[in-house]
Amino acid sequence: MLIENLIDYTQTIMTKITLKGNPINTSGSLPTTGTSAKNFELIAGDLSTKTLQDYKGQNLVLNIFPSVDTGTCAASVRNFNKAASGLENTTILCISRDLPFAQKRFCGAEGIENVVMLSDFKTGQFGKDYGLDIVDGPLAGLNSRSIVIINSSGQVIYNEQVAETTEEPNYEAALNSL
Repeated sequence: MLIENLIDYTQTIMTKITLKGNPINTSGSLPTTGTSAKNFELIAGDLSTKTLQDYKGQNLVLNIFPSVDTGTCAASVRNFNKAASGLENTTILCISRDLPFAQKRFCGAEGIENVVMLSDFKTGQFGKDYGLDIVDGPLAGLNSRSIVIINSSGQVIYNEQVAETTEEPNYEAALNSL
């Protein structure tokens, strides 16, 4: 009975998404709007550790995706890179489990200069804490495609869990929330 209750509880907190129409699950749900953003430790291209506190007083757009080496993920980085230059007091963090070296290579090849690439490769704790760690299927262990926007006071003001992993997020809705 205890195991059945635990399984039922686990299934209720997971978010169901799809990959090419096939169901997969994440470790939980995105942070709720109106709540304080959880701190994070992510690795930058120079291998330094970045935390939420490093961006204190700024609006943050967290563009989270499985891997920069896929077409949809690359498109999201390109789209947010274009938008970033026109945003005041806002930093766009592009977050994946890719190694910082792969992120750096991609940005160099694409001329990406307006966003900050950060990696969750060391522990995957960011994905777990933000409820977007994919727990089954072929992308298990990667972060699901999501957008979380945090205002300058550290409050979550927008979130989007992209239901179909191969689709892009709603850029307009995300940026209009700022």
